[in-house]
Amino acid sequence: MDVTALCITLLMIVMLLFCECDQKVNAVSLHIDPNRAQFFQYESVIFYCEGVFYCEIIHDSKGEIPSCKTTTKGTQTGSSCTVNNVYPADSGKYWFDAGGGKRSNSVNIVVTNGSVILEIPALPVMEGEAVTLTCRNKMTSSQTLAHFYHYGLLVSNSFKGNMIIHNVSKSDEGPYKCSISGAGESAESWLTVRDGQKVTATPSSKELINSFSNFTTWIFVTVLVAVVVVVVVGLIYFAHSYWHKVMYVSTVRPGSDSPGNQTVEYRSSCGRSYYNLGLNDTQQHEQGASDPLAHTNPEDIYYSTIQ
Repeated sequence: MDVTALCITLLMIVMLLFCECDQKVNAVSLHIDPNRAQFFQYESVIFYCEGVFYCEIIHDSKGEIPSCKTTTKGTQTGSSCTVNNVYPADSGKYWFDAGGGKRSNSVNIVVTNGSVILEIPALPVMEGEAVTLTCRNKMTSSQTLAHFYHYGLLVSNSFKGNMIIHNVSKSDEGPYKCSISGAGESAESWLTVRDGQKVTATPSSKELINSFSNFTTWIFVTVLVAVVVVVVVGLIYFAHSYWHKVMYVSTVRPGSDSPGNQTVEYRSSCGRSYYNLGLNDTQQHEQGASDPLAHTNPEDIYYSTIQ
């Protein structure tokens, strides 16, 4: 394998591992579309699992949602799962497992077979935002008189069917419901208001330490694997080059029978060969079946002439 191609491959592996590690370190979250806590029977709900490749939605009483196995799709930031034709039995709390014993935030929805629902955000709203609550009649889309209740107390009457909370605060948090004369009353759902400073606050020291520890472990393991692979491939490459390119070293030794005779020694990775040469003689090496140089390229063989 070419060394450059190997380095590029290893770099890509390291980047993929870093991306996977970064995704695991980042927080995961669950969103739904439409973002409301109440649904009519037979409506559809899309769950968005941020930070994971597979959206495995879990219901607090029914367990894993089977339809997610066939409707899961990838998104730019995670994955999604569509639940079609919801029923009152689908009411309850939902979340997804993020692996490693972690799980996402939970979302609570209510499904009714009645005629009135309160369109209220299912996800927490930021303190200071404007929040609109809508009382919706399944039988008609025309605007009708709606009554809104907070903790069971009437807080607003609207002929437009909606109630706007300007500059929402923690005091606006709590259960809401609505009613429409002649149509009925909605279920009760909770509005959660988050402090903007807490949402934007930096993670705690313990969270930072745990995240850094996990990230450092991944870096160490990745670098260690890369080093081992480079060393192994380097050894294989060196051995391959060494055994296929024979290096010869010739040395001259005095002969035993005559001062004028010399012994020429040829060394290779396959063994040694000795040839007796007289003065001013040139020995032409002949390759044989038992010759350790039999498979050597003739251009790589050096001959010595004894002067």
